[in-house]
Amino acid sequence: MKRPATALLVAALVHAAPLAHAADATFRWPHGERAAVSLSYDDAIDSQLDNAVPALDRAGLHGSFYLTLANPSIARRLPEWRAAAAHGHELGNHTLFHACSARIAGHAWVTPELDLDTVSAERMVAQVRLANTMLHAIDGRTERTFTVPCGDRRAQGGVDYVDLVKGEFVAIKSGSAGVVPDMATLDPLAVGVTTPEGASGAQLIKLVQDAAAQGTMINFTFHGIGGDYITTSRQAHEELLAYLAAHRDVYWTDTFIHIMTYVKSQRAPH
Repeated sequence: MKRPATALLVAALVHAAPLAHAADATFRWPHGERAAVSLSYDDAIDSQLDNAVPALDRAGLHGSFYLTLANPSIARRLPEWRAAAAHGHELGNHTLFHACSARIAGHAWVTPELDLDTVSAERMVAQVRLANTMLHAIDGRTERTFTVPCGDRRAQGGVDYVDLVKGEFVAIKSGSAGVVPDMATLDPLAVGVTTPEGASGAQLIKLVQDAAAQGTMINFTFHGIGGDYITTSRQAHEELLAYLAAHRDVYWTDTFIHIMTYVKSQRAPH
């Protein structure tokens, strides 16, 4: 199901300032890195198994894959999704059917049966919980993170269904954002993401350099890699991975659940 264009990157942000001029970070990352990078992939689509997972494995990096459990790719390629989890990649909750609001501008692709405006909050809660059960059957894990489809939280009658399940997740991604401006004020249950489409490797690298300059984090949500929809080219994706792999001392690239577990631990009373 093709989504509309949602590119959030601009060509003017290609050239990064040298990291030597980065401001001192106030948040301490695990091994002295200057920023965290979450590489996530939504919807459980074929190009992710074909291109993204192999590229991550070659680079020695781990990503987070948010599965829409009704996607035919789950049934057709279940052993591959299970293998991805066994190799250290995160399988996250993206609901059963990817319901979004048809009332929002740009959502003409939302079909009546997937219109969140007509689904009760109680039904969405049941779907989210069933998705967690199905994910457990795939990877055996009990802790999970959630990416809200389209960032649309309000079900029929305007009820925020995400608020009803927030206690069941380590962290939740919802809405659009660029580099996190301040780790101290980041809400783990409403983390914004940037959704690249058609971005160059240089543009993607510029964003992670911006995160290092601020000492915070960047949360990418990719869709198609070298195919499908909301596409990032294989070349741009691999350029980003190569840069991150070559600068492990600067960037902590890990699954969203590992990053957010650490972030939350730094807020716990000592």
